[in-house]
Amino acid sequence: MDLGIKGRKAIVMAASRGLGLATARALALEGVDLVINARTAAPLEAAAEALRAEFGVKVTPIAADFTSAEGRAAILAAAGGEADILVNNPGVRQTPTPYDQITADDWRRWLEDHFLSSIEMIQAVAPGMATRKFGRIVNMSVSFIKFPQVGFAHSHAARLALSGAVAAMVRELLPHNVTINTVCPGLFDTDALQTNLHAHAARGNTTYEAIVADRIKGCPAGRFADPSECGDLIAFLCSAQSGFMSGQNIVNDGGVYQGLF
Repeated sequence: MDLGIKGRKAIVMAASRGLGLATARALALEGVDLVINARTAAPLEAAAEALRAEFGVKVTPIAADFTSAEGRAAILAAAGGEADILVNNPGVRQTPTPYDQITADDWRRWLEDHFLSSIEMIQAVAPGMATRKFGRIVNMSVSFIKFPQVGFAHSHAARLALSGAVAAMVRELLPHNVTINTVCPGLFDTDALQTNLHAHAARGNTTYEAIVADRIKGCPAGRFADPSECGDLIAFLCSAQSGFMSGQNIVNDGGVYQGLF
């Protein structure tokens, strides 16, 4: 299916690898020009060159910290104020922390990284999208936003704040053909997941293989997902055909979440 976004311009965060890169690839396949961001220059430049070579689209890499005001300014300047698509993806790894060990600085950092940074990007690009009568914004979250986990109170607070803010904003933007949705991925076979599981195995005095087997056992799909399965979903949410869907938190986790809503 032609997604109707050829020639559009997208900003994709954390796009040097993992789900961010998979998203950039899915959009590039549709003929979308890209501004891609990550913190480290070398892998980002390599990703940009690979995308240009494979898909023939314009790719501008901006190595910067998306969670800083300076980083956001650099990304927005590269897009020239004309982004049609924004994929917010802070890409911050997390480790469990008991509630009584979460400091005031921890709360502030998570709110800055996972709420305010994305909100400021949305506020920067959405007015232009509304004027041009096309905009697609996707926020990357996690599947357990729907079923909070012990040890991640700071993560849940920031992610739920973003979803709550978006739920109010969409009603102002949807009449202008601007949508905002949140994708909540589960177990995707990325470097970040592998690093997390190795660390989990070390803390639990077990093996990586045992941890993987345990996680897969709890997933009805019986496997980890390929990153492209998230990238393709996001590309559809950015399509011309998705203009009637907005304000949704879409879980993509192989059936782990068992709730109806």
